[in-house]
Amino acid sequence: QVQLVESGGGLVQAGDSLRLSCAASGRTFSSYTMGWLRQAPGKEREFVAAIGWSGGNTVYANSVKGRFTISRDNAKSTVYLQMNSLKPEDTAVYYCAARRAIVVVTTKEHYDYWGQGTQVTVSS
Repeated sequence: QVQLVESGGGLVQAGDSLRLSCAASGRTFSSYTMGWLRQAPGKEREFVAAIGWSGGNTVYANSVKGRFTISRDNAKSTVYLQMNSLKPEDTAVYYCAARRAIVVVTTKEHYDYWGQGTQVTVSS
């Protein structure tokens, strides 16, 4: 069992940066592939970024590639999402998710554990 707690959301202007953090409980954090997904009002939850257990394998949605960076610190059981050059269309609730797997997971249906979400609002 893994419990996930996100932090770092907020209200920013277009072009600004934010860093989201997700702290995980449990002693086997390094066994989990981790992801960030987001959900805007009236839209489906969508994949943003994922990172494998070692941190060496990352995958990004096309909409954030080159602007967002996912990373993890297994010693701190924490995964991060650095978001640069934010756009109004990035406005959403951002969720951290985990799956005990070796391969990177990019579909929301395959994640087993979820955080409560953190709101990111980007004004134009």
